[in-house]
Amino acid sequence: MDTRSEVREFLSTRRARITPDQAGLPAFGGNRRVPGLRREEVSLLAGVSVDYYTRLERGDLSGASDSVLDALARALQLDEAETAHLFDLARTANASPVARTPRKKATELRASILRLLDAMTEAPAIVRNNYFDYLAGNALGRALYAPVFAQPQPNSARFAFLDPVAQEFYPEWDRNTQELVAAMRGEAGRNPFDRKLTDLVGELSTRSERFRTLWAAHNVRFHRTGVKRIAHPIVGEMELTYEAFELPADPGLHLSTYTAEPGTASADKLRMLASWAATDAAASVAAEPEPAPDRTPTPDHTSGRADC
Repeated sequence: MDTRSEVREFLSTRRARITPDQAGLPAFGGNRRVPGLRREEVSLLAGVSVDYYTRLERGDLSGASDSVLDALARALQLDEAETAHLFDLARTANASPVARTPRKKATELRASILRLLDAMTEAPAIVRNNYFDYLAGNALGRALYAPVFAQPQPNSARFAFLDPVAQEFYPEWDRNTQELVAAMRGEAGRNPFDRKLTDLVGELSTRSERFRTLWAAHNVRFHRTGVKRIAHPIVGEMELTYEAFELPADPGLHLSTYTAEPGTASADKLRMLASWAATDAAASVAAEPEPAPDRTPTPDHTSGRADC
């Protein structure tokens, strides 16, 4: 990832979205050449010189102190996720060449995590990594995201942008894809030297105009909690609340759970989905061929020979 380019585009897009009125500044003159604040207006709000802010927006965050970054976040009215992203970009700009290596991540699921998933029987649950691969799920989680798990290598980003089924599966596909890309942008800021993540962004940029447009917007958000509407092919449309948790012992892994408001149609459909998943699992077990009989010769204890 080109850090200077990332910094330049992030700061310029944040500046462009704020009007003088929103910043509490007088709008002198009726003909403004920029859609948002001017650089000198940002520098005034942040308490730094115009030359220094210009240097920052040109992509040079090297040496920028936490106090300067905090002032910049306030001037540009950054939210929590955007502020964290700005600090991530600054950390990358100030990192030594030795430190510019991908952070260590968990490469496989521990048995205790799989047991935890299996123990969760009333709420869908899945585990993903920071490449948005779905690594595992409990029975209800796999049933909920059946179209994603149907992929040879389940990946929510590839599904959302490259599989035409996604626009039917997500009734709010426009909003879902915006949030997904904003979460991916945050991941890229935290892990700018991760080749696999960079390759995923490159693949989606090449194959999806929608992804390319959203990626260029430089929006960032945390993927922690929210409401997701899903039009499931078996039980129909549901509105579910998701909670996402990082797994501290497994860097890069996230556990997401989904629940429905009690007494709603979505809660009824979630129970229907659980029943369908259990029935489907039982049918799959019944359809498995019985193991072949053991044809190992039994020993003849009287003669010391194997029976013929």
